Amino acid sequence: MARLFIGQREADFISDITKELIKDVVGQKIYYYTVREDLSNVHDIYEESIHKIFNPPVEVECLIEWQPSVVKTTRFGQEQLKKIIAYLHPRDLIDRNIDVKDGDYFSYGDNFYEITSVFTDQIAFGQVERVVSIKLNAIQTRIENINKTPLGPTNEFYSDKDAIQTTFEQQRGLTETDKRQLVEDKVLEAPIGKARKVAPDGTERSLNGIGSSFYGDD
Repeated sequence: MARLFIGQREADFISDITKELIKDVVGQKIYYYTVREDLSNVHDIYEESIHKIFNPPVEVECLIEWQPSVVKTTRFGQEQLKKIIAYLHPRDLIDRNIDVKDGDYFSYGDNFYEITSVFTDQIAFGQVERVVSIKLNAIQTRIENINKTPLGPTNEFYSDKDAIQTTFEQQRGLTETDKRQLVEDKVLEAPIGKARKVAPDGTERSLNGIGSSFYGDD
């Protein structure tokens, strides 16, 4: 579409609507670990580090495209290798000063993944400066590469407290990690109602023994 009809306000609207979907509806997230090259012991020739140092994990809301595991047969038996695709919101990365690079790691569920490639997935209406989505291709890494405990949710088979996520709260531009540009620029007013929250309601109705306030109107 021509630039005559798509300007800054329209780009902000697209960005805010996408944030609303990712942060207030879907609720998928990864925990992003940045490799500290300045602190890791990098080999002089191979430019690789066996024991890496990471910054503390950062929770990043995104959209996940789950991939089937690839099964390989080696002389030691079968090995399953997971691949995953994550779509990140570019404005969210800018607002939070997150620099996503290949070679960094993130956790999703009970597995850790190394990012193999980072690239622009979509632009808005052919305007090269209006990036709509950042795509991460990642492959499961061995635990010795990042010896950390995965943060939940992980899997309902586990008994850890955070294995199943029982609480989800919308952000709606009201938190430090979420900015809605049209409200920031006073084009739109701030939301009238507060962010909605799904949380345990004190009943015991489900697999993990925790009921949900989502069904409170039944």
